[in-house]
Amino acid sequence: MFMTDGEERLKGILEKIKVSGRLDSESLKDLPYLEKDLVQTLYNEGLIEESISLLSNLNTDKELQSIKKKLIDCKTSVIPLWKSVLKYAAIFIGVFASIYYLQLKEVPETKFQVAEDYIRLKMGDDRMQFINQNETQEIISASGEIIGRQEGSNIHYLADTRINELIFNELQIPNGKVFNLELSDGTIVNLNSGTKIRYPVKFLKGKKREVFIDGEAFFDVTKDKEHPFIVNTDDVAITVLGTKFNVSSYKEDSEITTVLVEGSVNITDMVDMEHNLVLKPGMKGSWNKSKKSINMDKVDTKLYTGWIRGELIFKNSIFSKMAKTLERKYNVSIENKNKYLAKKVLTANFNTNIESIEEVLKVISEIHPFNYIIKDKHILILAKNENL
Repeated sequence: MFMTDGEERLKGILEKIKVSGRLDSESLKDLPYLEKDLVQTLYNEGLIEESISLLSNLNTDKELQSIKKKLIDCKTSVIPLWKSVLKYAAIFIGVFASIYYLQLKEVPETKFQVAEDYIRLKMGDDRMQFINQNETQEIISASGEIIGRQEGSNIHYLADTRINELIFNELQIPNGKVFNLELSDGTIVNLNSGTKIRYPVKFLKGKKREVFIDGEAFFDVTKDKEHPFIVNTDDVAITVLGTKFNVSSYKEDSEITTVLVEGSVNITDMVDMEHNLVLKPGMKGSWNKSKKSINMDKVDTKLYTGWIRGELIFKNSIFSKMAKTLERKYNVSIENKNKYLAKKVLTANFNTNIESIEEVLKVISEIHPFNYIIKDKHILILAKNENL
């Protein structure tokens, strides 16, 4: 059978994945959205080789047109996309669709970790949607209703949908990326690298506005006295009515910090509800995970919110802690064998929109000399007495 350029391209991509054994965003960038989802599904299910074989052995254009019609039907159907794509994938490789439907409820979340630089949107019915910051798309509920829209690095949820039950979506922002989220009440959330947030697709009348976060985010909360806004982390809950504040709650950090820019917030210990702290603008509340204690300090809020503008501001920071931030912001791993450097306290400003990780390391090494090797996304900082 003679293949079109598009079909040859798809087969070529599948063959590259077979050889490399991995799937990355570069190989998918030229594919249409639905074909991209299809390839991801085939990869997740371990069906790349079978798909290549089927493409190579299709005997007639009629067979191929039949498959394409299934793809179009899936795209226009109100059936949840994850079911549609998997059904199409089953047709594509000649496997019974029922096998997929039996497996879907048991598919672990790790099967969706296809390419580390994809932003992932997990829907309320466990569909996983991959977000490309160069594209625009509608966010569709399980019932087929448009509940929001993604435009580049922003997702906006609609306030006037017909949803009348609490349904949560979850955004996962990988290292090296930032993203913006507008909730159904108009609250704006700027999400930092390596952050996960779980939130209702629509806030309901008479219910508290609650979200759950692991990572770092800046909140500009829409005022609503009847519906308090609560940000939940593993250890503390931050309650507000309408305000601007930054929350940092990475699992690897020893503290959960809240920096208030405007308004007021109440930080509450989730274990001892009577243990709480009210912040005023310009104050930072720090929850020590090991000591289970809350402290309050006056700070320059710009030091904690500069990341929204791509700024990395370090003030009297030890290098070992700086390295964790650099790993998240530049999507790299840093292995430091220089114990002397690890304890060094530094003050420095960088901008991720301008300076590469190599330029950042070069600046730091001019202040405190050290040698390093960069290979792909791994950085090895050599011990003090080692040379390149």
